[in-house]
Parts: sequence; structure tokens; C-alpha cells
Amino acid sequence: MRANWKMPKELRVHYDAELQKAREHLLFDQLMLCWRHLERAHIIGQPWAVEHTYSHWRMLKFAFYIKDWSEIIGQLPRLIVGGVKSYVGKIPTGNTGGANVPPLQPMEIPEDLKLIMKPFIKS
Repeated sequence: MRANWKMPKELRVHYDAELQKAREHLLFDQLMLCWRHLERAHIIGQPWAVEHTYSHWRMLKFAFYIKDWSEIIGQLPRLIVGGVKSYVGKIPTGNTGGANVPPLQPMEIPEDLKLIMKPFIKS
């Protein structure tokens, strides 16, 4: 069993940058761009329990903001279970974290994120 609690600070910079971009786009009501950066933060944070859980928290807050009940309902179990799955190293790599994709479906990681994450992910 591989326990993953918090991400390395060198990678945390990229995770925080995605969350900051999401905040900025939300301020200007650029909802699609905001969501895209929340998904990217989720992909980066997914292997680590704290960041994975926080990604789902931010997605849930966004869903409430736009009043998307399907996303709200989809985020609740992800918020509860996601961090636990990260902690034990059982995640669907690359999953974007939204209710529009099955929670256990692996997905292709965007090339730029692969480069950022490669030094920190054990194959």
C-alpha cells in the first residue's frame, strides 16, 4: 500500500497556479475557463489525499455557484471518498473529477501536465 498525504512543494506551485487561474476566471464570469482550471488542478492533485479532497471541495463550491444540481450531487461522494483513494494509491489516473465522467475512469493526462508531474509520480 502506498500512502500519499500531501504533494511535494515543488509540484504544489503548479497546483496552486491552476487554482489561482480558476479564481481569476470566476471573477470575470468566465465559467468554462474556471472549470477547466479546476479540472487541471484535480488532475495534478489527484495522487495526494489533501489536494485531491480540496480539488473536489472547490468543484463543489463552483457547482453551488452555478446552481448545477447534477454536479453538486456528483461532487458529494467524490469529496468524501476521493482523498481516501488517493491516500491508499488507488486512483483513476488523469480523471478530470467532474460529475460528467465516471469517477473510476482513467483518462489521458494532458501533455503539459505529464511533464510537470513526471518527476513526482511513481509508475
